[in-house]
Amino acid sequence: MTLSRNTGAGIVKSDSIQRSGKNGWKQSKWLIPAELLVVALIFVADARGHIVFSKTPYLLAFAWISLRVRGIRWRDIGFTRYRTWTRTLLLGASAGLAMEAVELFVTQPFLVHVLHKQPDLELFHSIHGNLKATLIYMALVWPFAAFGEEMVYRGYLMNRVADLFNRSRRAWIVSLLAVHVGFGLAHGYQGITGVIDEGLMGLLLGVIYLRTGQNLSVGIVAHGIADTVDFLLIFLGKYPGLS
Repeated sequence: MTLSRNTGAGIVKSDSIQRSGKNGWKQSKWLIPAELLVVALIFVADARGHIVFSKTPYLLAFAWISLRVRGIRWRDIGFTRYRTWTRTLLLGASAGLAMEAVELFVTQPFLVHVLHKQPDLELFHSIHGNLKATLIYMALVWPFAAFGEEMVYRGYLMNRVADLFNRSRRAWIVSLLAVHVGFGLAHGYQGITGVIDEGLMGLLLGVIYLRTGQNLSVGIVAHGIADTVDFLLIFLGKYPGLS
C-alpha cells in the first residue's frame, strides 16, 4: 500500500490522509488549534507534577481520539512496515545506531563544550551497576519512548502541524522544526544540554519519518535501539558525563 509520494528533498505529502476521514483533513483544520491547546495543557500539567509517571500515554490516548474522530487509521500516518519487515528492522536498527553515534560523538560533546554542562542524568543513576533496574527501564523504554513517542510526536503532532499549513513542503519543514522544539522541552528534567540534545535527536527521527515516506515503524525501531544502547552504557558506567 502506497501511503505517500515524494515532493522533493525528502519532504513528503500523504495522499491517503487527504482521502481519509469523515470530512477529510481540510475540513478538520478548525480542530487543530483546539487539539494543540489540549496537548499544551497536558505538557503544563506534567510540568506541575499533576501527571502520574509519564505524559506519553495521555498524549497517545488523545492522539487516538483525534484520529478516530476524523476517521483516520494509524496506518494512514505510517504505522506499517517499510516495504518488508526485514528492511524495516534493519533500517531502523542501523538508523538507531547511527543516531547514537551522532549523539555521543558529535552533538553532546559540542553542546557540553559550548554550555559547560553535562545532561542531567540524575533520574537514571539507579541503573548504574543495577541489572534489575536496567532491565526494567529497557522493558519500559520500548512501549513508552520508542512506540509511544513516535506515535505521538512523529505520527500525530507532525501531521497535525502540517495539516494546519495545508501539508505543503513548507508546512512539513515548519512541522519538523516546531514539533521538535516541543520534543526537546519534554525532556526538561535533563537540563538545558539534555533539552537541546534530545530536540536534535527528535529532529533526526523526524527526518527519518519523512525520508521513509512517513513510516513510523522505522523510527520506532531506531528510537528503541538508541535508548537501549543508552541504558546499557549507563549500566556499565560508560555513558559520557555519568558521575
